[in-house]
Order: sequence, then structure tokens, then C-alpha cells
Amino acid sequence: MQKDNLIAFIIFTISVIAFIIWGFGYISQHQLILFILASIFGIFMAFNIGGNDVANSFGTSVGAKTVTIKQALIIAAVFELSGAIFAGAEVTKTIRSGIVIFPEQFDPMLFVAIMLAALLSSGVWIFIATKKGLPVSTTHSIIGGIVGASIMMGLLKFDGSQTLSMVKWSEIVRIAVSWVISPLLGGLVAYIIYSYIDKKILKPSEKLGEELKNLKKERKKFKENYFLNLKTKSIEEQIKELSAIALEDEGQENSFYKNQIKEFKEKEKNIDIYSVLKTHMPIIACIGAAIIAAMFLFKGLNNVSTLDILQNFWIIGIVGTISYVVTFAIVKIVKKTELNKTTDRLFAWFQIFTASSFAFSHGANDIANAIGPFAAILDVLKNGTINANSPVPFAALAMFGVALVIGLWFLGKEVITTVGSKLASIRPTTGFSAELGASIVILLATQFGIPVSSTHILIGAVLGIGVYNKNANWMMMKPIGLAWIITLPAAGIMAALVFLGFKLSLGL
Repeated sequence: MQKDNLIAFIIFTISVIAFIIWGFGYISQHQLILFILASIFGIFMAFNIGGNDVANSFGTSVGAKTVTIKQALIIAAVFELSGAIFAGAEVTKTIRSGIVIFPEQFDPMLFVAIMLAALLSSGVWIFIATKKGLPVSTTHSIIGGIVGASIMMGLLKFDGSQTLSMVKWSEIVRIAVSWVISPLLGGLVAYIIYSYIDKKILKPSEKLGEELKNLKKERKKFKENYFLNLKTKSIEEQIKELSAIALEDEGQENSFYKNQIKEFKEKEKNIDIYSVLKTHMPIIACIGAAIIAAMFLFKGLNNVSTLDILQNFWIIGIVGTISYVVTFAIVKIVKKTELNKTTDRLFAWFQIFTASSFAFSHGANDIANAIGPFAAILDVLKNGTINANSPVPFAALAMFGVALVIGLWFLGKEVITTVGSKLASIRPTTGFSAELGASIVILLATQFGIPVSSTHILIGAVLGIGVYNKNANWMMMKPIGLAWIITLPAAGIMAALVFLGFKLSLGL
């Protein structure tokens, strides 16, 4: 483990050095100090997003023992960054420029100070929550930081009414409503998915398994009683009956024992405990694969794809069909193993795909919480003006992606433990349902550019399944719920104080 930590630290250090060197060529020399400061705060924020948000994203997968922490790192590295690059543009724009409207004649350096304060305060709050194992929303935190620092700036520069008018309260209300709806939708969708799995696969399989088990018990009991009864008979009768059992005589009818055993075996053979798996598992695989493919094509790759809508649906149909056929074949191949192990193994494979989809969804929303403010700062330092839209350099995406994964490695274990084992009992079936349900809700929200909290959605999904199974740990929700409530004001107050410090030290 120490060797792995050392390797992770070396990768992180090399990435930071390379990024700072890149920045020296990207930013003018007189802005380098602010660039280094922004880089430290932004990377720190991304690091903590990895330790909290990415950790809670993979909590169900690791908790169900579907993936190890190292495998979660690989999935995070590939799909989190892909989600940010391909599907995060709308949310990045909303967070950077859609929450606060600044006056036309506005000092760009004040804007830089606001974003610096927001990044630092958000990162500090998320770090505190992560060390306590509490999954909180980085979206809440960064928005609270931006609003808090902006209000402090307004109180120092303008009057009260002008200060309040800068904040787009309608957006705050819209986002706040989504925060309430997010866990409810996550819980509802996951509840529906898992209830289908439970009613169509788990319970029928359990019932068929019990029937088969009872038949085998009856056969065993019949054997025991038959031979106990045989011992009470005379030697001649015992020899006669045992000979009838042991010998195959074409002219002689089978013994009572043979006929009964044959009848038992016929009944056992007629009970196909894998029939429900062969019927419903391919359907679930087909629908799940089609949903994931649709999300990738219609949202994730929408900005780079040249395919029309019919071609997209054709690809979705192909992916769904292949998933159906492959899953059906797998069920037939593994049917000789124990039923419960087969079911868990299949859903563990499914969960790898849903975990990847959820990672993509998460990257589309939450890595923007660090990239958005940093890109805005970078744009001001390079061009000297506040632009509504600014490009996010690939070097920044790569650096923040590395910071996110390293944060998961060093800080994520506490939050993974909370989500993976303390809220509800997690198995591959429940983990699959939670991740697929959360992915659907998050990517639909991303489609409309609403910065929802993936934390709230996933926690809601896990609790929704916990409600269904009657094992939800509501006591654990007390500290988590309290952390949710105070995240926005805590980040806002800290950002206001940090902004005041920046203003005084920089003489703005």
C-alpha cells in the first residue's frame, strides 16, 4: 500500500510541475503569482471533489465488492474525465456565469478574487466533511462560495439593493428545488428498478430454489425411511428388494424404490431454477445497455458526433440486441453454478457498466465545480476581461482529472465506507439499481444544464432501495442531512471572509 501511495504521489507531483510549467507559457509574466494561487486552489478543490464526490459515486460499487479501490481509480480516470470533456459544458457555463450577474463596468481582478475565494472556501469545507466521512455536495459548496464572496464584494462596493440584484435568485431557487427533487427522483427511479429485479428475478428464483431444495429433502427422507423399513423385513425379502434395485431385468418391472426415485428426479428436472434468469436478465441487460448508449450518444457525444437521430437509434438498437444475446448466452453457460452466486456475478458485471456510466455522468456535472471557476480566472488573467464564455484548456482538464483521481485515492475511503455500508446493505443487485437510477437522473439533468447534486441523487437512490428492503439506516442520515443543510451557508460565509482578506491584501 505504501508503494502505491508513493507512486500516486509521484504522478501527482509530476503533473503539478508540468501544469505550472505550461502555465508559464500560457499566462503573461506579471500574472504568474495569481496563476499559481489559482492553480493551488483549483487543484485543491478538484482533489477534494475526488475524495468526496467521486468516492460516494463509487461507494456502491466498492461496497458491493464489485470493484476494488484500484479498479475504481481506473474507471474514474477514464470516465470522469470523459464526462467533463464531452458533457460538462452546459453546467460549467451555468456555474461560472449563470449564478451572479456583475455590472458592466466591473474590475476583472475583483472577479478573480471572488473565484479564488470560492475555490478555497469550497475546498476547505469539502475537506472537513470528507475527513468526517460525510458525503456532501460540491455543487452546493461552490455555488455557496461564489454567492457569498459576491455578496461581500457588493456590500463593500455598492449599496444593498444593487448587491442583492447581482445574484440571480431565480436560478438559486431553481437549483435549490432541484436539490430537493434530486434525492427523491434518485430514490424513486432506483426503487422502481430494484423492485422489478426483486419481483421478477430474486423472489421467483428463491421460490424455485426452495421448491427444488424441498424435493431433494423429500427424496433423501424417502431413501432413509425406505431402508429403515427394509431392515425390519426378513433376510429373504431384503435380498429380493435389493436385487430388484441393483439389477436391470428387462422382463421385470422396476421396484417401488426405483419408481419413486425416478419420479422425484423427474420433478426436480422439471424445476428450472434458471428460467427466470434466462427470461428477465437479458431484458435488464438490453434496457440498461440501451439507456447507457442513449445517454452517451444524445448527450455525451452530442457535440462531436456527426450521426443523425436515426443512426443513433440504430446504434442503440444494436447495443441493446448484442447485450440481450450475450447475457442470454452467459446465463446458459454459467447455469451449472450455484444460483445465488450466478445472479450476483451477473449483476456485478452489469454494475461495472453502470459504474462507468455513473462516472461519466458525475464527470459531466461535478468536475465542472473546480474547472468552471478556474477557467474563468484563467481567462481573465490571459485576456484582462470577463467573458461570458471562455475555453477550458486541455492541460487544465488533464491536471484537474489527475487531482480528482488522486483525491479519491488518498481521501476517499471514509466516504466510500459511509455510502457502501452504513446507509443500507449493498449487494451487486442493489448497487446496480442505485447506480443505473442515479445515472438516468443525473444525465437528464445535465441535458437541461441544471447543476444537480450527484451526491443527493445517489444517496437518495441507496436509501430508496433501503426503504424497499426495510434496512435503510436513517440514523446515519442525521449527520449527513445536517451537512447538506449547512454546506451552502458555510461555504458562503468562509468565501466572504476569504474575499475580504484578498481585497485587503491585494488592495482592490
